[in-house]
Amino acid sequence: MTTTFAQPSQQDLVAHYTHQPLTGQAALVTGANSGIGESVARHLAAAGAATVINYVTNPDVAEKIADEINQTGGRAIAIAADVSKEDQVQAMFSKMFEAFGTIDILVNNAGLQKDSAFQNMTIDQWNFVLGINVTGQFLCAREAVREFLRRGPKPEISSATGKIICMSSVHEVIPWGGHANYASSKGGVMLLMKSMAQELAPHKIRVNSIGPGAIKTPINTSAWDTPEAEAKLRTLIPYDRVGEPKDIGRAAVFLASDDSDYITGTTLFVDGGMTLYPGFATGG
Repeated sequence: MTTTFAQPSQQDLVAHYTHQPLTGQAALVTGANSGIGESVARHLAAAGAATVINYVTNPDVAEKIADEINQTGGRAIAIAADVSKEDQVQAMFSKMFEAFGTIDILVNNAGLQKDSAFQNMTIDQWNFVLGINVTGQFLCAREAVREFLRRGPKPEISSATGKIICMSSVHEVIPWGGHANYASSKGGVMLLMKSMAQELAPHKIRVNSIGPGAIKTPINTSAWDTPEAEAKLRTLIPYDRVGEPKDIGRAAVFLASDDSDYITGTTLFVDGGMTLYPGFATGG
């Protein structure tokens, strides 16, 4: 029996965020036309942020997400850009500023895997993953920080001058054989985030990460789309359920809002306890 994957309706999300804590702010979510990125974009928009849906492929899907946000009273546009390319990132930010004036929230979500046994991994597989997962986050964060510093604080809408949320993974701390490039990239994201947070805190710029565990998305359906597969996956999760994209979307709203104003330089693991190393629950 196959489990159907579906995002909550935009109307339901708007109803959830009745007080809209991100009203008046502009957000950019990279890799936002599917899975976790889509959920984050939808939640930020429902919480009041004017939102950029960044994508590389499937423009019709990105435009559909933006249309649904606009039809429910929000503001959203879709912008194509490969985040590993400096000129495309800069062009994306220029288009965002033309549409929304500035940026208040960046969610560095775009990421991918190119898995291989270590001895067979090619330099292209290594560079491709590091280019998107680490360099892409650097390039987008740099443009956002430049704008935060140019614009300065806007205390009427946020206590922070700007907020950056890096999408990391439980694999910033859990080794992952067969995925050395991906795990290395997430370890890199962790120290990139912490270094930015340390340097930028005096400017009232907050930088944090979200570390998802096992989340039901279209790119990993084989891990959860049958009862047998899902039961096997749950053995790695002490909370005994596989996460959903909305779990990450809600965490992103929290980290982007003033509810988390005293939080910077940390990874919020949203993983049902996967980082508790459940194999050791009975002594290892």
